[in-house]
Amino acid sequence: MKEKIYMIPLNDAFHADDECPFCLLEREAEQHAVEFMVGSASSYMEDDIRMETDEIGFCRHHFKMMYDYGNRLGNALILSTHLKKLNGQLSEKTKAFQPGKSSFMSRMKKTSLNPDAPETELGQWIFQKEKSCYVCDHFKNNYQRYLDTFFFMYKSNKEFVNTFADSKGFCLPHFRDLVETAEKKLTDKEKADFYPVLFDLMEKNLKRLEEEVTLFCDKQDYLNKDLPWGNSRDSVQRCMQKLGGGYPADPVFKMDY
Repeated sequence: MKEKIYMIPLNDAFHADDECPFCLLEREAEQHAVEFMVGSASSYMEDDIRMETDEIGFCRHHFKMMYDYGNRLGNALILSTHLKKLNGQLSEKTKAFQPGKSSFMSRMKKTSLNPDAPETELGQWIFQKEKSCYVCDHFKNNYQRYLDTFFFMYKSNKEFVNTFADSKGFCLPHFRDLVETAEKKLTDKEKADFYPVLFDLMEKNLKRLEEEVTLFCDKQDYLNKDLPWGNSRDSVQRCMQKLGGGYPADPVFKMDY
C-alpha cells in the first residue's frame, strides 16, 4: 500500500524503536504547540490565537513548559489578556455564588474532597478551567486522528501490521486508549487477531523492562561490577515512561535563541 502523507508521522514513530510510539507523537505535538505559541513565529500576537488562549487558557504542566521555553514578554502578553478575560468571568461567578446550608454534622465530618468532582458551581467552574488547555487540545485533536490512522493502517496495510507486531508496545495510558478504540473500530474477527498480538506485546515488553531495571539494581552491588550492563543503563526512565507515559529524562524544552 502506498504511503499517504497523513501516515508518515505514525510510520516514523513506529520505526523509532521507542517504548511507545504515541508518546513520541505526543512529545512532538506538545513541543510544536509551545513553539507555535511563544516561539519566533509570534503567534501570540495574532488576534484569533489570543481569543482562543484567552478563553481556553493552559494547564499547570503547560504553563511550566511555556515558562521554561523562554520568551517572557510573549508569555506576559498571553497572560495579560487571559487574566482580563478570567477576571470578568470570576466576577460574574462570585456574584452569583450562593453558599449552601451548613449543619453541625457536616462540620464535624472529616474533610474528604474529591478534586475531580467539585460540589459547588464555583468549584465546578474552576475545575473546568484547570482542565482547559490550548496545548493539551492541540495534541488531543491530533491524537484522535493518529488513533484512527493506526486502525486504518492496521486493517489495510500488512507491512504496518508486521511493524506493529515487532514494536516495543506502548505505555499503559496509550495501551488503554488502543483497547478502548479497538472496541469501536474493529470487527469481532479483527479483534480476535488484534488483541492477542497487542497483549503479547505488552506482557513481553513489560517483562523485558522488569529484567532490565532489576539488572540495574543488581549492578549497584560491587559484587556484580563485572556483570554486563546490557540495556539497563537507562532502564529507570524507560520504565517510568512505560508506566506513566512521557519522557521523564527529557531536558527542558527551550527557545533556540
